[in-house]
Amino acid sequence: MLQSLAQEAIISMMSHVIFIIITWQVLQSLNFDELFRKNKIFEARILIIFITIAIGTAVSNFFLDFLQWSQQLIYLF
Repeated sequence: MLQSLAQEAIISMMSHVIFIIITWQVLQSLNFDELFRKNKIFEARILIIFITIAIGTAVSNFFLDFLQWSQQLIYLF
């Protein structure tokens, strides 16, 4: 029981980190320079980090939910 909880925790943490890294790479390919004021570089970077975390976590949660739902399909029959 506790071992499966630990495995789920590791999978969830790794999933979040992986999707946050993927999101960061994708957002780095976009040009945000025109959206921010010239002297607000620090604030712009913080906003991009927050956006990265929000999108990466949302995608990871979707992936983890989908994985859980697919494992619960065996109880259908």
